[in-house]
Amino acid sequence: MVCKVLLEGEWLWLLADKAVYWPARRCLLIADAHFGKASAYRSLGQPVPQGTTTANLARLDRLLSAYACEQLIFLGDFLHGPGSQASGTLNAMRAWRERNAALEMTLIRGNHDKRAGDPPADLRIDVVTEPLLMGPFALQHEPHAHPVHHVLAGHVHPVYRLRGKGRQSLRLPCFQIGGRISLLPAFGAFTGGHGVEQDNDRRIYVIGDHEVWPLG
Repeated sequence: MVCKVLLEGEWLWLLADKAVYWPARRCLLIADAHFGKASAYRSLGQPVPQGTTTANLARLDRLLSAYACEQLIFLGDFLHGPGSQASGTLNAMRAWRERNAALEMTLIRGNHDKRAGDPPADLRIDVVTEPLLMGPFALQHEPHAHPVHHVLAGHVHPVYRLRGKGRQSLRLPCFQIGGRISLLPAFGAFTGGHGVEQDNDRRIYVIGDHEVWPLG
Protein backbone atom coordinates (compact mmCIF):
# COMPACT_ATOMS: atom_id res chain seq x y z
CA MET A 1 0.00 0.00 0.00
CA VAL A 2 3.01 2.31 0.49
CA CYS A 3 5.85 3.23 -1.85
CA LYS A 4 8.64 5.19 -0.15
CA VAL A 5 10.65 7.69 -2.20
CA LEU A 6 13.57 9.90 -1.17
CA LEU A 7 13.06 13.39 -2.55
CA GLU A 8 15.25 16.39 -1.72
CA GLY A 9 16.64 14.50 1.26
CA GLU A 10 13.17 13.76 2.70
CA TRP A 11 11.31 10.47 2.72
CA LEU A 12 7.81 10.71 1.29
CA TRP A 13 5.36 7.82 1.37
CA LEU A 14 3.18 7.50 -1.72
CA LEU A 15 -0.10 5.97 -0.60
CA ALA A 16 -2.55 3.86 -2.59
CA ASP A 17 -5.38 6.09 -1.36
CA LYS A 18 -3.91 8.86 -3.56
CA ALA A 19 -2.19 10.84 -0.84
CA VAL A 20 1.35 11.51 0.42
CA TYR A 21 2.49 11.00 3.98
CA TRP A 22 5.54 12.98 5.12
CA PRO A 23 6.67 11.12 8.26
CA ALA A 24 9.30 13.63 9.40
CA ARG A 25 6.57 16.29 9.65
CA ARG A 26 3.72 13.92 10.58
CA CYS A 27 1.89 15.52 7.70
CA LEU A 28 -0.62 14.17 5.21
CA LEU A 29 -0.86 15.85 1.79
CA ILE A 30 -3.81 15.46 -0.53
CA ALA A 31 -4.64 17.29 -3.76
CA ASP A 32 -7.90 17.96 -5.54
CA ALA A 33 -10.44 16.52 -3.13
CA HIS A 34 -13.25 18.35 -4.97
CA PHE A 35 -15.64 17.77 -2.09
CA GLY A 36 -19.24 18.35 -3.11
CA LYS A 37 -18.62 17.88 -6.83
CA ALA A 38 -21.64 15.62 -7.22
CA SER A 39 -23.77 18.13 -5.31
CA ALA A 40 -22.57 20.89 -7.61
CA TYR A 41 -23.56 18.86 -10.68
CA ARG A 42 -26.95 17.97 -9.21
CA SER A 43 -27.60 21.66 -8.54
CA LEU A 44 -27.25 22.11 -12.32
CA GLY A 45 -29.75 19.35 -13.00
CA GLN A 46 -27.17 16.68 -13.93
CA PRO A 47 -27.99 13.08 -12.88
CA VAL A 48 -24.87 12.01 -10.98
CA PRO A 49 -24.31 9.54 -8.11
CA GLN A 50 -24.84 10.51 -4.49
CA GLY A 51 -22.54 9.74 -1.58
CA THR A 52 -19.19 10.70 -3.12
CA THR A 53 -18.34 13.19 -0.35
CA THR A 54 -19.19 10.64 2.35
CA ALA A 55 -17.00 8.04 0.64
CA ASN A 56 -14.10 10.47 0.27
CA LEU A 57 -14.32 11.49 3.93
CA ALA A 58 -14.37 7.83 4.99
CA ARG A 59 -11.17 7.24 2.98
CA LEU A 60 -9.60 10.25 4.62
CA ASP A 61 -10.58 8.99 8.06
CA ARG A 62 -8.91 5.65 7.33
CA LEU A 63 -5.69 7.42 6.36
CA LEU A 64 -5.71 9.58 9.47
CA SER A 65 -6.22 6.48 11.60
CA ALA A 66 -3.44 4.57 9.87
CA TYR A 67 -0.72 7.25 10.02
CA ALA A 68 0.43 9.48 12.87
CA CYS A 69 -0.73 12.87 11.60
CA GLU A 70 -0.50 16.24 13.25
CA GLN A 71 -1.23 18.24 10.11
CA LEU A 72 -3.36 17.78 7.01
CA ILE A 73 -2.63 19.97 3.99
CA PHE A 74 -4.92 20.23 0.98
CA LEU A 75 -3.07 21.21 -2.20
CA GLY A 76 -6.00 23.12 -3.62
CA ASP A 77 -9.51 22.44 -4.90
CA PHE A 78 -11.03 21.53 -1.55
CA LEU A 79 -14.58 22.32 -2.75
CA HIS A 80 -15.58 21.88 -6.36
CA GLY A 81 -17.81 24.90 -6.95
CA PRO A 82 -20.55 27.15 -5.52
CA GLY A 83 -23.04 24.26 -5.62
CA SER A 84 -20.74 22.29 -3.29
CA GLN A 85 -21.90 24.41 -0.35
CA ALA A 86 -25.10 22.34 -0.08
CA SER A 87 -26.26 21.70 3.47
CA GLY A 88 -25.85 17.92 3.20
CA THR A 89 -22.25 18.26 2.03
CA LEU A 90 -21.32 20.81 4.69
CA ASN A 91 -23.01 18.86 7.50
CA ALA A 92 -21.05 15.74 6.55
CA MET A 93 -17.85 17.79 6.59
CA ARG A 94 -18.67 19.33 9.97
CA ALA A 95 -19.19 15.89 11.48
CA TRP A 96 -15.88 14.76 9.96
CA ARG A 97 -14.11 17.82 11.38
CA GLU A 98 -15.42 17.06 14.84
CA ARG A 99 -14.02 13.54 14.59
CA ASN A 100 -10.62 15.14 13.90
CA ALA A 101 -10.90 18.17 16.15
CA ALA A 102 -7.23 18.28 17.21
CA LEU A 103 -5.79 18.04 13.71
CA GLU A 104 -4.23 21.15 12.17
CA MET A 105 -5.61 21.70 8.68
CA THR A 106 -4.45 24.02 5.90
CA LEU A 107 -5.84 24.66 2.44
CA ILE A 108 -3.72 26.16 -0.33
CA ARG A 109 -6.24 27.88 -2.58
CA GLY A 110 -6.71 26.33 -6.01
CA ASN A 111 -8.62 27.52 -9.03
CA HIS A 112 -11.84 25.80 -7.93
CA ASP A 113 -11.56 27.27 -4.42
CA LYS A 114 -11.63 30.74 -5.91
CA ARG A 115 -15.02 29.97 -7.46
CA ALA A 116 -16.43 27.84 -4.66
CA GLY A 117 -15.35 30.17 -1.85
CA ASP A 118 -13.33 29.31 1.24
CA PRO A 119 -14.54 26.52 3.53
CA PRO A 120 -16.94 27.67 6.27
CA ALA A 121 -15.13 29.13 9.28
CA ASP A 122 -16.46 26.43 11.62
CA LEU A 123 -14.40 23.82 9.75
CA ARG A 124 -11.33 25.56 11.20
CA ILE A 125 -9.16 25.22 8.10
CA ASP A 126 -6.44 27.82 7.59
CA VAL A 127 -6.57 29.08 4.01
CA VAL A 128 -3.40 30.40 2.35
CA THR A 129 -2.19 31.31 -1.12
CA GLU A 130 0.54 29.35 -2.85
CA PRO A 131 3.32 28.61 -2.33
CA LEU A 132 3.41 27.26 1.21
CA LEU A 133 7.10 26.61 1.92
CA MET A 134 7.93 23.64 4.15
CA GLY A 135 11.47 22.30 4.34
CA PRO A 136 12.76 21.73 0.79
CA PHE A 137 9.27 21.82 -0.72
CA ALA A 138 6.96 24.47 -2.15
CA LEU A 139 3.43 23.16 -1.63
CA GLN A 140 1.22 24.48 -4.39
CA HIS A 141 -1.91 23.79 -6.38
CA GLU A 142 -0.57 24.88 -9.77
CA PRO A 143 2.51 22.98 -10.97
CA HIS A 144 4.61 26.08 -11.64
CA ALA A 145 8.33 25.89 -10.95
CA HIS A 146 9.69 27.58 -7.83
CA PRO A 147 13.14 29.22 -8.04
CA VAL A 148 14.52 27.43 -4.98
CA HIS A 149 12.17 24.72 -3.69
CA HIS A 150 10.95 21.46 -5.17
CA VAL A 151 7.25 21.84 -6.01
CA LEU A 152 4.62 19.38 -4.81
CA ALA A 153 1.40 20.20 -6.62
CA GLY A 154 -1.98 18.97 -7.81
CA HIS A 155 -4.32 20.47 -10.40
CA VAL A 156 -3.38 18.10 -13.25
CA HIS A 157 -5.10 14.90 -11.92
CA PRO A 158 -2.33 12.75 -13.47
CA VAL A 159 -3.17 9.34 -14.90
CA TYR A 160 -1.02 6.89 -16.85
CA ARG A 161 -2.20 4.54 -19.59
CA LEU A 162 -0.86 1.00 -19.32
CA ARG A 163 -0.96 -0.78 -22.67
CA GLY A 164 -1.28 -4.51 -23.19
CA LYS A 165 -1.45 -6.76 -26.19
CA GLY A 166 -3.61 -5.65 -29.08
CA ARG A 167 -5.72 -2.66 -28.12
CA GLN A 168 -5.91 -3.44 -24.41
CA SER A 169 -5.20 -0.47 -22.18
CA LEU A 170 -5.96 0.73 -18.67
CA ARG A 171 -5.85 4.28 -17.30
CA LEU A 172 -4.63 4.44 -13.71
CA PRO A 173 -4.12 7.38 -11.34
CA CYS A 174 -0.47 8.02 -10.65
CA PHE A 175 2.17 10.09 -8.93
CA GLN A 176 4.64 11.83 -11.22
CA ILE A 177 7.95 12.57 -9.49
CA GLY A 178 10.07 15.08 -11.39
CA GLY A 179 13.38 16.83 -11.03
CA ARG A 180 11.84 20.10 -9.80
CA ILE A 181 8.07 19.52 -9.90
CA SER A 182 6.13 16.50 -8.65
CA LEU A 183 2.41 15.85 -9.09
CA LEU A 184 -0.07 14.18 -6.76
CA PRO A 185 -3.11 12.34 -8.13
CA ALA A 186 -6.57 13.73 -7.48
CA PHE A 187 -7.79 12.44 -4.13
CA GLY A 188 -11.48 12.87 -4.86
CA ALA A 189 -13.66 10.36 -6.61
CA PHE A 190 -15.51 11.51 -9.74
CA THR A 191 -12.66 13.79 -10.83
CA GLY A 192 -11.34 12.45 -14.15
CA GLY A 193 -7.67 12.66 -15.13
CA HIS A 194 -5.07 13.96 -17.55
CA GLY A 195 -2.60 11.62 -19.20
CA VAL A 196 1.09 12.00 -18.29
CA GLU A 197 4.21 10.18 -19.46
CA GLN A 198 7.48 8.96 -17.98
CA ASP A 199 10.83 10.18 -19.27
CA ASN A 200 14.40 10.65 -18.03
CA ASP A 201 13.35 13.50 -15.73
CA ARG A 202 9.98 12.21 -14.52
CA ARG A 203 9.23 8.94 -12.77
CA ILE A 204 5.74 7.45 -12.73
CA TYR A 205 4.25 5.54 -9.79
CA VAL A 206 0.90 4.03 -10.71
CA ILE A 207 -1.92 3.15 -8.32
CA GLY A 208 -3.97 0.00 -8.73
CA ASP A 209 -5.40 -2.87 -6.72
CA HIS A 210 -4.68 -0.99 -3.47
CA GLU A 211 -0.95 -0.73 -4.22
CA VAL A 212 1.55 1.78 -5.56
CA TRP A 213 4.37 0.61 -7.79
CA PRO A 214 6.99 2.30 -9.97
CA LEU A 215 7.03 1.81 -13.70
CA GLY A 216 10.09 -0.06 -14.88
